[in-house]
Formats: sequence, C-alpha cells, structure tokens
Amino acid sequence: DMYDKFIQERINELRMKKNISEYQLSLELGRSQGYIQSITSGRNLPSMDAFLDICAYFDITPSEFFDPTINNPSLIRSITEDIKKFSDSDLLLLSTVLKRFLELYPRP
Repeated sequence: DMYDKFIQERINELRMKKNISEYQLSLELGRSQGYIQSITSGRNLPSMDAFLDICAYFDITPSEFFDPTINNPSLIRSITEDIKKFSDSDLLLLSTVLKRFLELYPRP
C-alpha cells in the first residue's frame, strides 16, 4: 500500500535528517532495538500511540509528518508563531519581501 511505503520512507527521512540510527531511535522511543527497522522494512506499521510518539520525538505534528514538502517543521512553526504577532502593515511588508525573494531565488 502506498501509505505504508510513505510511512517507511518518511521515518527514514526524518531519522537521517536527525542523524540517528534505527536502533537508537527504537531505544529512545522506549521500544525494542529492532522496532523501527521492523517499520522501515515494511514488516509492521506503528500503532497510533507509537506514531504519535514518533511525531513527538521529531517535534512535528501528524499533519507535518504527512507533508514531506515542509523541510524544517519546527522552524516553520516557530516563524509562524512570530508572524502572528505582526501588525497588518508589517505582514504586508513581509509578504512583499517574501515575494521579491522568491522572484530572485525561485525554488523548484
């Protein structure tokens, strides 16, 4: 199933970004040493509790887990919290700067 494959690959992606082994992640989640390997190999899927523990470990929400386009979820969340404090005029200025930046440095 494509969701199973996505979960396997996403856990691997997040784990590698954090530079942590499957073994170490398993232990840090309080699971057996082969727990994460059993998920990433496709033998098992995490329970809902384990999935939420995995999200908490990587400091992401479940929706962020399923959105691989978010490169650094915790940084995005922090910036979003800061932006909420801006006035309307500051938001317009920031929007203008962001649009200009994206024109100068387009992303794929």
